[in-house]
Amino acid sequence: MTLLALGINHRTAAVDVREKIAFSPVELQDAFVELAALEGIKSAVVLSTCNRTEIYCMLAHPDGEGAIIDWLSAYHGVPANDILECSYSYVGSDAVRHLMRVACGLDSMVLGEPQILGQIKDAYQKARYHEAVHGELDRLFQHTFSIAKQVRTDTDIGEHPVSIAFAAVNLASRIFDDFTRSRALLIGAGETIELVARHLREAGIQGVIVANRTQERAQTLADEVGGVAISLEEIPSALTCADIVISSTASPLPILGKGMVEGALKARRYRPMFMVDIAVPRDIESQVGDLDDVFLYSVDDLHEVIEENRRQRQAAADQAEAIIADGVDTWQHERRVRSAGQMIKQYRLQAESLRRTSEEQALQQLAQGQPAEEVIRRLSHQLSNKLLHGTTKRLRDASGAERHDLLLAAEELLLDPLEAEQDPS
Repeated sequence: MTLLALGINHRTAAVDVREKIAFSPVELQDAFVELAALEGIKSAVVLSTCNRTEIYCMLAHPDGEGAIIDWLSAYHGVPANDILECSYSYVGSDAVRHLMRVACGLDSMVLGEPQILGQIKDAYQKARYHEAVHGELDRLFQHTFSIAKQVRTDTDIGEHPVSIAFAAVNLASRIFDDFTRSRALLIGAGETIELVARHLREAGIQGVIVANRTQERAQTLADEVGGVAISLEEIPSALTCADIVISSTASPLPILGKGMVEGALKARRYRPMFMVDIAVPRDIESQVGDLDDVFLYSVDDLHEVIEENRRQRQAAADQAEAIIADGVDTWQHERRVRSAGQMIKQYRLQAESLRRTSEEQALQQLAQGQPAEEVIRRLSHQLSNKLLHGTTKRLRDASGAERHDLLLAAEELLLDPLEAEQDPS
């Protein structure tokens, strides 16, 4: 079995490509069913966020990577060559290292950001719910969570938390230097928008409006930050008083169109609007950015804010890399031990089968009245012959084929050094 990590992220693909390959929560159920049906894929976890879509899986055949690319192409209606041009893949220990780096936030746009670990745990739980992850892959994710916890505990990678949400608010502050006179419209009520709302509240924002498909969730967040909750249908009227608009939903189609924003600008007498679209697929039509008095940014536009964070956290990241290196070595060692355990189990079962056969024969001979001493001698002789016959034959074959590597290994495995020293011959 081969471990494979295959995907695209913010470094290899622009947002217009990432949004085509992203999986919505609703799509994941069908995705797991189809993945399980692919020949040679024994276990899989699908991670899909605004910055990356990755598939971690155990392959029975080395050509499984091509099958996954073809499946992604067919599932999303994107040419396979387009996916190949911006995808990456890791195998074996490299895949283990990649997963750990992602979980620890070392592969994120914001170095060390904590949200990704929660997203990986959520992806893992979804895979478990759909019975798509088990065995080696299940153990790998558990081990990865342990390493991520160690990194958070033993390094300063999480000091002064900075996230996509923080970067968005930081960028808004460059346009509106006094948040106490600004109002914000937040679209969505997920974790990212929750963080945005908290950062805005801490910055002293005058008012917050939270719009969400499920108004109950919007109300919960609005209550937390002293804001107002509305439905998605009320967004056009809310836009007229929104200086800052930050959106992050799982909608497959845009929520804000050019016409809607044009109407809001007219009602606002063309006072400027700052917009950040964190969603993938995007919530705000790209044509909105062509409007005068609108400053529209996507997640790919947050690099400047994020780069400053990267410099501050690099020392902690170096420590994290060392912990991950040890984590990869530990995983590889434990996997080899588990692999040997399976072989030992099979060897013991084989020996047990021979023992039972010899025991049954001996008991039959005793029942026939044969002398116990003679039966015991015959039993021990037959049992030792049966146990040693296969190994002895393979050693002779290895010697004839000049397989000195096998002979040296057999000497180390089969011969007791103390017994050899006492051998009078």
